[in-house]
Amino acid sequence: MAILVWVLIALAIWHFTVFVPDRFAGGIVGAFAVAIVGGVVGGLLLSGLDMPSRDATDVVTVVLGIPGTLIALVALWFYGARREAAAEARGTGSTEA
Repeated sequence: MAILVWVLIALAIWHFTVFVPDRFAGGIVGAFAVAIVGGVVGGLLLSGLDMPSRDATDVVTVVLGIPGTLIALVALWFYGARREAAAEARGTGSTEA
């Protein structure tokens, strides 16, 4: 149940990426994938690699997925922005690697 909670909170946070410039590597789909993975990995790490049972799932379990999601999205955005800037410096204008 905890993984479902982390995936859903990551999905909720991902929806707010429409408010930032789209410099995510892989576009909005890449941001979606990284948000989900970041939420689950962050939740697992912050819970001590212990999977909370269905009865132990509470508000704290939801909060555990937030930092991983945000860190993953920010890292992907900076990676995409850096890649875009490097492509512009080469004069190609393309972000394909």
